[in-house]
Amino acid sequence: MRITRRGFGLLAGGVIIGGAVFASRWFNISAKAGLDGTLSTPEAHAAALRGDVLLIDIRRPDEWQRTGVGEGAIPIDMRREDFTELLLQRTGGRSDTPVALICARGVRSRGLTRRLMGAGFKAIIDVPEGMLGSGAGPGWLKRGLPIVAWASDQT
Repeated sequence: MRITRRGFGLLAGGVIIGGAVFASRWFNISAKAGLDGTLSTPEAHAAALRGDVLLIDIRRPDEWQRTGVGEGAIPIDMRREDFTELLLQRTGGRSDTPVALICARGVRSRGLTRRLMGAGFKAIIDVPEGMLGSGAGPGWLKRGLPIVAWASDQT
């Protein structure tokens, strides 16, 4: 089978466009902080320290090990089958407790925010910058916000 120049051009263009779409989603380029239902990382940090929100770091344990966990955040791996039950334990069984979710770049927290709201939680807040930064801002680490080391016995 012989590929024509036009066919090759279409294929290459598709790969480039597909890669750009994937990259924009991976780095959460279109994210915005400060909208209803979102907090910037400094706002999330301050709110967690004041006790205004329960800040949950939903990343994986290997990510916590690599970067640490933001001060004031509680690490709970979102992949856990009992995630919702653990979250309810942390909120004292209340679905109206303000809970802010943070991940690496805001992609997972955005999806989990929708899922938890659909499950009946009433005050889920997204932190779209994440730990590593996104279109919403530079992220927890680049802003120099405090980090605590994570040990596997903490969850």
